[in-house]
Amino acid sequence: MANEPAAEPAAKSVWQAKQVYGMAVVCLIVGVALGYLFRGSQSPAPAPPAASMQAAGQNNGPHSMPPNASAGSQAPSMGAGKMPTLEEMKKMADQKAAPLLEKLKTDPNNKDLLSQVGGIYKSTHQFKEATDYYSRAVAADPKNVTNRTELASCLYYNGDVDGAIAQLQQALRYDPKDANSLFNLGMMKWQGKQDSKGALAAWQLLLKLNPQLDAVHKATVQKIMADVQMQSKS
Repeated sequence: MANEPAAEPAAKSVWQAKQVYGMAVVCLIVGVALGYLFRGSQSPAPAPPAASMQAAGQNNGPHSMPPNASAGSQAPSMGAGKMPTLEEMKKMADQKAAPLLEKLKTDPNNKDLLSQVGGIYKSTHQFKEATDYYSRAVAADPKNVTNRTELASCLYYNGDVDGAIAQLQQALRYDPKDANSLFNLGMMKWQGKQDSKGALAAWQLLLKLNPQLDAVHKATVQKIMADVQMQSKS
């Protein structure tokens, strides 16, 4: 499911289903925010703004577009509660990416620059452009699991569910325990393939291979699993 926010209060370990689903949606959209929290127990990484977490409770569907952030960046706002249109966000992304694109002209395979540009476009919901740059970053550094999970997220929101799952499966070949990849694999199988059995298997593996997860993160995954099991029986 980005460096590390402080652990959430214990009270937040029990959420309503709507909030949990919203968190899951945000995880996929914003560079997998929950995955960044998972990764934090392993190595430092930049934290997504708290606003993204708060927005999670307001979103239910896999294609909703909450206020959004990737590693250290947040979707731009036009002020006074007005969110920009996708066209306006594209212009903002182009402007912000311009200096990095200039550098890429002389260093076109620089995985860090490519990842940064991908992150800019991803944070402004320009998933096609983000996919292009993350694909190049992965080609430059195939074993980079973080970039693969970012690419998978972008592919998913471009409608290529199978391609997204394939990227996560490849990421897990390099790092079978990666909580971020396992969490998203479950979400994509559940939401994108209606494969609740496959989703539950991914999340069970996540919990089994990551015993170091704190109570809040573990409770989040377990809550999602319980709700999916309940839906499957209905």
